[in-house]
Amino acid sequence: MLDLRLRAWRFYEEMPWPTGNEETWRRTKLTGFNIADYVPLTPTDSAPVLHEDAARSLAEIESAGNLGIQDGVARVAELDQALAERGVIFCDLDTAVRRYPELVQKYFGSAVAIDENKFSALSFALWNSGTFVYVPRNVVLDKPLQAVIHQSAGKRAGYHHTIVVTEEGAAVALAEDFLGADGGMTDSVVELIAGPNSQLHYLHLQNLAETAWNFSTQRMYLERDSTLRYFIGSWGSRLSKNWINMELLGQGSSGELLGLYFPGGRQHLDHHTNQLHKASHASSDLLFKGALKDRARSVYQGYIKVYPGAQKTNAYQANRNLILSKQARADSIPGLEIEADDVRCTHGATAGQIPEEYIFYLMARGIDRSNAERMIIQGFFEEVLDRIPVEGVRNKLEAEIARKLGL
Repeated sequence: MLDLRLRAWRFYEEMPWPTGNEETWRRTKLTGFNIADYVPLTPTDSAPVLHEDAARSLAEIESAGNLGIQDGVARVAELDQALAERGVIFCDLDTAVRRYPELVQKYFGSAVAIDENKFSALSFALWNSGTFVYVPRNVVLDKPLQAVIHQSAGKRAGYHHTIVVTEEGAAVALAEDFLGADGGMTDSVVELIAGPNSQLHYLHLQNLAETAWNFSTQRMYLERDSTLRYFIGSWGSRLSKNWINMELLGQGSSGELLGLYFPGGRQHLDHHTNQLHKASHASSDLLFKGALKDRARSVYQGYIKVYPGAQKTNAYQANRNLILSKQARADSIPGLEIEADDVRCTHGATAGQIPEEYIFYLMARGIDRSNAERMIIQGFFEEVLDRIPVEGVRNKLEAEIARKLGL
């Protein structure tokens, strides 16, 4: 691990700082951000107990296991005993490094490359928090696992690293909730490895303080006949930059990428996705929806690539934006690159205001304009909410949407 950290640090030092001229950074400027202002979290920084917001979040979902991390230190670690006896591992990454070194060595850095980008290199070098999930062959979890990561206020940096592995025939759902970091920054890495004929559901809930800077590099591997459903909910942070890559490596694999975002004020949320089809008879489906108010801005850049030999690919990509003020802005750049000749690939993007006829229809039935707009916005998000597999997460998101709407 020390050798890996040192190698990652060398990559970090060698890679140039984003100038804003690169395609991936052209619409997301780091104005006002200075990495030198943020000191990495250490165990001595940690509060003695889990923050009350994090504890409340853990209580909102009925789960098979809970992990509560406060400033990089695990304060809650629970797993159903029957699952532990069947070989399921669910713990913080520091514990996994000490107790299961062979597994960590096998999967740490197996999906996300250390030099994927400058922020991934920094996270590999300085990681100080993490979630580790391993589900053995043919073990199916009926209830989800959940982890809540809370960071206290201050100019500190949290580097969280998540690894989820499902062996052949296994099934698991993990919900991760990121909270706090008022005035700080977070830089996370997520690696999801879905083994043959397995099912992996991962839900990434980012609800950091609106003064936080957030960077995240996430990559998922899908083996033969596996199913992976991914969701990201982006509510908080001053600025978020997310790289999300799905690689369909096995024949018959199926992936779903879902996203919701609702920025306000001067928030800036950037999602960059890749659906990389490298095997035949695989399918992927992406739906990202966002509503923007005040002077907020969103950037979505999506890319479907079908490699040679990936015949019978079926891929779809859609980004829908609802603009709620004259100052809000949504940039949407979908793209396709197809190197096989027997595929079905489509993409689309929309951005617009609430149609006046929708408002008129509701007002004609006795609903005032303000409530009519709120109902339409809630209905706009429903298409994604209905596809989230964990009821407790849906409830959390609905509550957050209501809060954003002032309900």
